[in-house]
Amino acid sequence: MEISEKIQGILATLPAKPGCYIMKSAEGTIIYVGKAINLKNRVRSYFHADSSHDPKTRKLVQNIADLEWIVVGSELEALILEMNLIKKHRPKYNIRLKDDKRYPYIKIHWNEPFPHVTVTRNMEEDGSRYFGPYTSAWAVHQTLEVLRRIFPYLTCDREITGHDQRACLYYDIKLCSAPCIGAISQAGYRAMISDLMDFLGGQSAGIVQRLQADMEKAAEDMRFEKAAALRDQLKAVHSIIERQKIVFASDYLDSDVLAMARADGEACVQIFFIRGGKLIGREYFILEGTEDTADSEVISEFIKQFYAEAANIPQQLMMPAEIEEAKIIGQWLRSKRGGEKIELIVPQEGQPQELVKMAAENATETLQALRAQWQADAHKQEQALTELQTALKLSAPPNRVECYDVSHTQGVATVGAMVVFEKGVPAKNLYRKFNIDSTSIGAPDDFASMEEMLTRRFKRWRAAQETESSPGSKPDASFAFLPDLIIIDGGKGQLGRVVNVLEEFNLFEKIPVIGLAKQEEEIFFPHNSQPLILPRHSQGLYLVQRIRDEAHRYGITAHRSRRSKLGFASQLDTIPGIGPTRRKALLKHFGSVDKIKEATKEELKAVKGITSAAAESIKAHLA
Repeated sequence: MEISEKIQGILATLPAKPGCYIMKSAEGTIIYVGKAINLKNRVRSYFHADSSHDPKTRKLVQNIADLEWIVVGSELEALILEMNLIKKHRPKYNIRLKDDKRYPYIKIHWNEPFPHVTVTRNMEEDGSRYFGPYTSAWAVHQTLEVLRRIFPYLTCDREITGHDQRACLYYDIKLCSAPCIGAISQAGYRAMISDLMDFLGGQSAGIVQRLQADMEKAAEDMRFEKAAALRDQLKAVHSIIERQKIVFASDYLDSDVLAMARADGEACVQIFFIRGGKLIGREYFILEGTEDTADSEVISEFIKQFYAEAANIPQQLMMPAEIEEAKIIGQWLRSKRGGEKIELIVPQEGQPQELVKMAAENATETLQALRAQWQADAHKQEQALTELQTALKLSAPPNRVECYDVSHTQGVATVGAMVVFEKGVPAKNLYRKFNIDSTSIGAPDDFASMEEMLTRRFKRWRAAQETESSPGSKPDASFAFLPDLIIIDGGKGQLGRVVNVLEEFNLFEKIPVIGLAKQEEEIFFPHNSQPLILPRHSQGLYLVQRIRDEAHRYGITAHRSRRSKLGFASQLDTIPGIGPTRRKALLKHFGSVDKIKEATKEELKAVKGITSAAAESIKAHLA
C-alpha cells in the first residue's frame, strides 16, 4: 500500500516505548486509539502489506491521514490512558459501549447526616456510595420503589431537626421513617440506610437476623405496632430474597459472570451478578464497532470500559474465553479494588460453566429481541416518512427534517432552537441554538426572533457553499445541507416570516415548509388558509409531534441555561417594569432573590410600589 510522506516521517520517529497512539482522518477527527508496549513496532505493523489484516483494519488504515502518540511509564498507564481517550473521543473504529454516558447509578448520599437516595448518571468522589451502572433508568426507579417500602428513606429537602410539628403524607403511608419529627433517631436512620446498601450489594443475611431480633424484642416489650411494622418489613425482604436464585454456597466468592452474543457488527454482553452465593441481578450492555473483531478482544474491551465506570468490582470474573490482556487487566482491576486480589477465570466444568452458558443464552435472546425492536422502530420511521411524503405531497420522503422553536421569558434571554432529524431519528450532533438579541428586534417578538434565526441559518448555508471548494475547509454539517422539510412550531404568523426568509435566499421553491399549531395539531401551508389534519393515530403525526416536542425541549433547556448565566441579580434588572427603586424594595423586603422567587403574587403585591402587573411580570420571569 502507498504511504504518504507525512505518515512515513511520523513512522520514522516513533519511540520504542510504551504508550498510546492516536489515529486521525483527513478532517482531523480521531478515528482510532490504541496502546502498545512498544509504540514503534505496534504502529508500524498497521502499514505493512499484511494479508492477515481484517477488513475493518484495512479500512481504518486507508483513512489514516495523521498520527500522534503519547509515551507513558508502563503498560498499566497505557491501558488507563487508552480507556480515557476512547471514552472521551469515542473513535469510529474502536469497540465502544453503546450510549455509555447515559447509564444510571443508585446514589446513597452517605456523607449527609440523614442520607438521601437518588438516581444519578455521574459518580463523584464526594463521600457517597454508588451502585451500578444499570442499563435502564426505569428499572432503577422500579427497584427503588420496592426498596423504599422496606427501607423508607427520605425524599424531601427538609432540614432535619427532629422537632417538626408533623410529618408529611409519606410518613402516614409508610414510605418515610420521619426523622423530621423524631420518629427515628439519626443513628437508627443511618442503620436503616446501611441495611439498604447491604441489600443492594447482595448481603441480606445480616439484615434478616437483625430485623428478626428487633421484631422479637419489640414484641417482648409489648410494642406491638412496632413489632408488626418489623414483621411486614421482614416479610418484604424475604419475598425479594426468595426470587434470588441460589447458585453457590454462601461462602463462595462474589462473582460477575460474563457472556456474549453477536450479530452484524454489534455485540450484547450479559452479566450475572452473584453475591453471597445468590444471583441478585443481571444486566445487558450493547457494544458497537465490533465487526471483524475476535470474541476475546470484544470481551476484553467490554471489561475495560464497563469496570472503569462500575461502582463495585467483585472478587472474581467468570468469562467465556481467555483474553490476551488478562494479566494487565487483572493488575488494573486489583488497583481499583484497593490492592485486593481479583481472579479472571474461564470455567471448564460444573456450576460455573453452566452459569456462563446460561448468560450466553440470555445474551442471544436479548440481542434477538433488541434487533426485532430496532427493525420494528425502523419500519415505523419508514412508514412515518412515507405518510408525510403522501400527505404533504412531497417528491420524496423527507429524510432530513429541521424544526425551529423560540424560547424566552418576557422577552429576556431569547434563544432560537434548531433540531435535525435524519430518517426519522434525532441527529443530536446537528442541533444548534441561536442567542437572539432582543434589543435589536424589540422584545418580546417571536416572529422577528424566528426570522432572525432562519436568516442566520441560511447565511451559514450560503457561506458553506462558497467555501466548499476551498482546500482544507470543513463545512458545518448542521448548515451545509438543505433540509427536505422545515417544521415551525407555530401557526400562520410564524410560517409567513419563514417564507420571507426562504424567498430572500431563493429557496422557497426548493424547501417545503409547514407550521404545526399546538391546539388541534393542525398543519398549515404557505399561502393556504386551509389546514391539514393528519389521522390521529398515524405514524406521520407521531413523528411530526415528536420532532416539534424535541425542538421545544431543546429550546427550553438552552433558554434556561442562558438565563442562569445572566445571574440572579441581572434577572431582576431585566424584568420589564422593575427598575432600581422597585428592585431595592423587593430585596429589602424579602432579603434574597430566592425568597422573591418563592413568594406568591399576593406577597409580592404587599411590597410598596409592586402592582398586580409588576407581580405578574416577576412571577413569569423567575418561574
